[in-house]
Amino acid sequence: MAAQVGAVCLAGPTAAGKSAIALAFAARHAVEIVSVDSALVYRGMDIGTAKPSPAERAAVPHHLIDILDPAAAYSAARFVEDARRLVREIRARGRLPLLVGGTMLYFKALREGLAAMPEADAATRAALDAEAAERGWPALHADLARVDPATAARLPPNDAQRIQRALEVWRLTGRPISEWQAGGSAAAAAQAADWPLVALEPASRAWLHERIAARFDAMLAAGFVDEVRALRARGDLHPGLPSMRAVGYRQAWAALDAGDLDPLRDAGIAATRQLAKRQLTWLRSTPRDAVVACDETQAEARALAALERAAGG
Repeated sequence: MAAQVGAVCLAGPTAAGKSAIALAFAARHAVEIVSVDSALVYRGMDIGTAKPSPAERAAVPHHLIDILDPAAAYSAARFVEDARRLVREIRARGRLPLLVGGTMLYFKALREGLAAMPEADAATRAALDAEAAERGWPALHADLARVDPATAARLPPNDAQRIQRALEVWRLTGRPISEWQAGGSAAAAAQAADWPLVALEPASRAWLHERIAARFDAMLAAGFVDEVRALRARGDLHPGLPSMRAVGYRQAWAALDAGDLDPLRDAGIAATRQLAKRQLTWLRSTPRDAVVACDETQAEARALAALERAAGG
């Protein structure tokens, strides 16, 4: 089975149950899991990322977890390099690589290729951060809408990381990031069949919202705020870093800055819901080999059967 595809991909919004299904599939087959998550790469960010437990990671080999310090940056390009290397190594061991996560840009980059966009420029980013501090990210979102309406239309007004990147590319090149992205590798796109994707998509948005709220409450009860306090206490981290922009961490940092934790629960749940909405929008616009309604009673059985088919079993 493992030799018939490059890897099997399991994608879905946050709190859709991806990890449980992946572990159930791994219990049946010789599988190694490759995380497709831009926050799980960071050490010391365990509670707020719902990182697999030590027992789960001992039961099934997991990759691309705890590989970076939160002060570092990780990119889609590096993910593709790391993931392709790991897939080769896992297949060489006679096992099936199972890519699991919700960072949709990483899936897109892996399956369709990346446009050769300019690298990050520290001076441009600093200038944008300064403008955002003075005018607010919604104002910069409005700036983006004037030069790249296609990108602005798909980004929320407070999506600081993506607004900054889109404006950075515009300022560095004079071309909208949407044009760069449209010029991705057609050859890589043709290889998407080597990366079959099973998508978990709930039929009921209310079901997902309930799970998001329950999970955020569990994170708070498990000591999430203390985790963020410990990260702040290091002294070398700040809210502008990709790690600290992760959903939940950004809201907790702001609440600690304000000295008022009361709004944190509502802010964290709202931000997670927005993330899930973006993830679902992406999933519904991309080719999938199977779609499983993760809120139906037989969801796990259907998802496992879809993974079997995707793996060629």
